[in-house]
Amino acid sequence: MKVAFQGERGAYSESAVFQFFGADTEVKPCRDFKDVFDSVCTQETQFGVVPVENSLEGSVTQNYDLFLKYDLKVCGEVIVKIEHCLIANLGTALSDIKVVYSHPQALAQCRTFLEEFGRELIPTYDTAGSVKMLKEKGLRNAAAVASERAANLYGMQILANDIADNPENYTRFFILSTEDSPATGKDKTSIIFSAVHKPGSLYHALGEFAERDINLTKIESRPTKQTAWEYNFYLDFEGHRREKRCAEALRALEKYAVFIKILGSYPKAKTSQ
Repeated sequence: MKVAFQGERGAYSESAVFQFFGADTEVKPCRDFKDVFDSVCTQETQFGVVPVENSLEGSVTQNYDLFLKYDLKVCGEVIVKIEHCLIANLGTALSDIKVVYSHPQALAQCRTFLEEFGRELIPTYDTAGSVKMLKEKGLRNAAAVASERAANLYGMQILANDIADNPENYTRFFILSTEDSPATGKDKTSIIFSAVHKPGSLYHALGEFAERDINLTKIESRPTKQTAWEYNFYLDFEGHRREKRCAEALRALEKYAVFIKILGSYPKAKTSQ
């Protein structure tokens, strides 16, 4: 089995792969999120793993948009605790650091520490990729924000541990496949829909779930990027799409929506609320 993820070896996405599939899983690092979707679509890999939501910084909107472009299913979710470190080459002292590299979300999650540190911040495409770059270039005046695992993987030193603003820092990842999962009794379903553009349509659409006692765990709007000020809604709810009440709610939703895409049903992650 081979699984694609965005980033370099040591990225949090790779940790999500190992947490979900096991430590002996063969992985395929990808430069961009789009490459992960492509890898699964072309069956170069059986699965892909992409982040969709962080408990501190919110949704990874690029991946939600990619679900509109690709005919893939969500077959699972996994939640990874994010523990950021300040990492540098061996022999580098804190006073030597002039710039800090990392993914924009990682920099944002460590805002308080980095503002007090007072160094130049340079966004990059990946946390672990920043560590790898420091190693390859032998930079002695720079550091990166990434995981302890990335530091160990590239033979680097940790200058500071647990530098995130909030220790309750988790990222939720979706598992991409060509099929979703069978019902387990402890499932969630993710969909995208666009409500009819008239008063009360969203209210009535959500009411179909309330009437059937279906718990909504997330709702978020994103611009359709087709007509100004019109939105797609990304909705997660408890239950499998093939359960009677869920199937009924999805059919009823058609009365109030101009577009519905079922991303998939999957077992709830163990640390999900």
